[in-house]
Amino acid sequence: MAEKILIVDDEQEIADLVALYLQNENFTVFKHYNALDALDCIRSETPDLAILDVMMPDMNGLELCRNIREQYRYPVIMLTAKDGEIDKITGLTLGADDYITKPFLPLELVARVKAQLRRYKRYNTGAGPDEDVIVHSGLVINVRTHECTLNEKPLSLTPTEFSILHILCRKKGEVVSSEELFHEIWNDEYFTKSNNTITVHIRHLREKMGDSFEDPKYIKTVWGCGYKIEN
Repeated sequence: MAEKILIVDDEQEIADLVALYLQNENFTVFKHYNALDALDCIRSETPDLAILDVMMPDMNGLELCRNIREQYRYPVIMLTAKDGEIDKITGLTLGADDYITKPFLPLELVARVKAQLRRYKRYNTGAGPDEDVIVHSGLVINVRTHECTLNEKPLSLTPTEFSILHILCRKKGEVVSSEELFHEIWNDEYFTKSNNTITVHIRHLREKMGDSFEDPKYIKTVWGCGYKIEN
């Protein structure tokens, strides 16, 4: 069955163009020009991935992303203005997995959609039997069910947050660079354009885990090198 992609952008020309490129890649596309109509689609269709423009008149993409994250964990890509750095950071904090700056090449957006879906599938169904569950200091990560608990309390993680935590736990005791995390999750080459993305996701992970930046129990920053979870 073709994966379902939701596109929400009040600039109809952009939404139509993105939809055309995705349909050419055999995706099923649900296209809306405002967030309120998109909310109805989200409830009735449950997309596999959402592409949301930040600037929309009735409800902006950031608020729509917040609504999605209240119930769903599928990947979200934000479309931001060229100078919208604060929108990028806010979007990541609210649970977006990636962003792309307007104007953009449609083929690049298609590549990012595919990368997000590959990663989401890999960390939902791609684990072998010996890698299904990782346990560390009260933290339990079930890769097959995409569930994570800390001291028996569930953590509500976005797909990207889950992926980062899974990689760090899988490589427990090793220092993992931001670049390595980025390439393992997205499997592409645009790290240099998005070098604060991992930092924002790590910060959000720490907040959800109640972990301290100054005296971390779980995710430790190794300055100039990357991040690690101690053995």
